[in-house]
Amino acid sequence: MTNLSDAKMPTLAEDDRPGLAELVREIRRCTEASSDPQTIATAVADVLVEAQPTTALLTEEEQAGSPDGYIRYTLHAEQDFSVVGVVWRPGQVTEVHDHIVWCTFMILQGIESETLYRFEDDQLTEVGRRQRPVGSVSGTAPPDDIHRVANTGEEIAITLHVYGADLTEGTSVRRTYDLPA
Repeated sequence: MTNLSDAKMPTLAEDDRPGLAELVREIRRCTEASSDPQTIATAVADVLVEAQPTTALLTEEEQAGSPDGYIRYTLHAEQDFSVVGVVWRPGQVTEVHDHIVWCTFMILQGIESETLYRFEDDQLTEVGRRQRPVGSVSGTAPPDDIHRVANTGEEIAITLHVYGADLTEGTSVRRTYDLPA
């Protein structure tokens, strides 16, 4: 299923998205406190656990997603990070990919399934699977971040991602990979 990238929806002020302004302030503190990507990703994960953001960050219309593919909504972007809501209808899945920057995410609704990969003897190999229920948080940084994400549940899944770059005009994906044989 394809990523629809950022949706072109009416832009809301941060104050119209409950908890976003405070969340942004706390994430900014993390990015100012360290330059190590994994340290930042871990600190931002702690911020998400403490803040407990909800699906109210997205409008009702945004929460509906799209039948054509999972969809991203950039809620905030500045030089050091972007906050993105991702809406996945049942069965929607990413390609196998890695990232150019650190990433931290939290499951706000539904279940996210993640398949993890790494290269062994120049071959992409599956090394694990995780089912992430509501409230799950994870943070990672390149180069150990090759994965595929899917909504394998029966309801719409909503995830909140924080990426270590301004993604207003681009994506966090560095490369996509063919599935292992």
